[in-house]
Amino acid sequence: MKLLVKFNLILLAIFGACGLAIAFLAHGYLIDSAREEVEGQERLMMAGAAAVRDYTATDISPLLEQNPRHRVHFLAETVPFYGATTTFARLRREYPDYSYRETALNPTNPEDRASSWQVDIIDWLRDHPDQSERTGERDTPMGPALFLARPIHATKECLECHSSTSAAPKALIAVYGSANGFGWKLNEIVGAQIVSVPLSVPVEKAEGAFHRLLLFLGLTVLATMAALDAGVYWFVIRPLRIVSDRADRVSRGEKNVPPVQIEGRDEIATVATSFNRMHVSLEKALRMFDHE
Repeated sequence: MKLLVKFNLILLAIFGACGLAIAFLAHGYLIDSAREEVEGQERLMMAGAAAVRDYTATDISPLLEQNPRHRVHFLAETVPFYGATTTFARLRREYPDYSYRETALNPTNPEDRASSWQVDIIDWLRDHPDQSERTGERDTPMGPALFLARPIHATKECLECHSSTSAAPKALIAVYGSANGFGWKLNEIVGAQIVSVPLSVPVEKAEGAFHRLLLFLGLTVLATMAALDAGVYWFVIRPLRIVSDRADRVSRGEKNVPPVQIEGRDEIATVATSFNRMHVSLEKALRMFDHE
């Protein structure tokens, strides 16, 4: 096996091991970055919902509650969560895979009742009252999605409508009836704010970046090996071939074989210098032998 082949095999083993390690670490980093991007979007949406709720509670609700119509026909716009869910329902027109819901186990409006997977989240939050939120991943028809859930506690303001039918506004009962949404207790976890953001798009971007990284690494390895092969050939193999050729000519008894001309102070130059000294010594020995 020639020296250049052995050298390339060693390089392939080294670059292959390093490439696998880099690929493994890079893939994990890119996927983690994609998840962090989604989690950032979730927290941004949750903060936006909180801002809408606060604005509704402090600025919108006091104005609407003074409206005489509110006493006859309950205006859902007075409820902070209604403003948040309505705002994000409009957001879904452009981003249908993004969702925000304020869902409850026993809501006044049946449309706000938690689905099976949302019930599991609410039950978990109720079983872990010391936890302020829960994150996780779930499968959707559009692919995997990350969710962020925070508990909804029954406050004094909530109990004005949800404690009992007798305490609830008549306009509320006229719209939603008296069958649902009552019996809440102070500070009880009655539901959850749940944001769901698709993971497929950032993961696809991460996979694309990973594939480009692999291509770049492959091209870099090929270019590096080509450059190293050229260097090894020019600085090692080519001088050794010159020395080998001179040695073969000397061994065949040729006379007037020129000395090896290799400049430098590296090991190859040292070998060439040693060969030249040996050649000179051999010629002297042969001349002495001829004179005898």
